[in-house]
Amino acid sequence: YVMTKNSHKQWYQRRVRVLCGEMSPDWSLNDLLEYTEPKFGYTRDSPGFINLVEVLVEMSGPERKNFLQFATGCSSLPPGGLANLNPRLTVVRKEGEGGDACLPSVNTCVHYLKLPEYSSKEVLRERLLQSTQEKGFHLN
Repeated sequence: YVMTKNSHKQWYQRRVRVLCGEMSPDWSLNDLLEYTEPKFGYTRDSPGFINLVEVLVEMSGPERKNFLQFATGCSSLPPGGLANLNPRLTVVRKEGEGGDACLPSVNTCVHYLKLPEYSSKEVLRERLLQSTQEKGFHLN
C-alpha cells in the first residue's frame, strides 16, 4: 500500500488525536449529564448544575479548551472524550460570602469544580469564563 500525501496527512491527524486526545473538545448535553458528577450541594436537578451544563454546551471550541485547562489542568480530553476522563469532572457547591461576585475554583488533580450558586445562567457564564482566563495559582 502506498500512501499519498493527502492520505498520510489524514492518517497522521487521526494518530495525533488517538495519542493526544481530542484537540477540539467535543461534548453534548447528554455527555455532560452522564459523565459529570454533581455532589455536596448540587444534584442533577439543581438549577446551578443545569445552568452549568447548558453553559458548557454553548461554549465555543476555544472556550471549552480553556475550561478544561482550568478544571483539569489539561486543555484536551482523553481519547473517547468525557467518558474516559478519570477521575470524572465533579461539581460541588462553593459556600461562602460573595454571591455573584465570587468566582468558581478548582482542584485540578481530582477534576473538582467548586461552583457558587449564581443568581442567573448569564452570571454563571461570565464568572466561569473570567475564571478560565485567569493565569497563575491561587489558594481557595
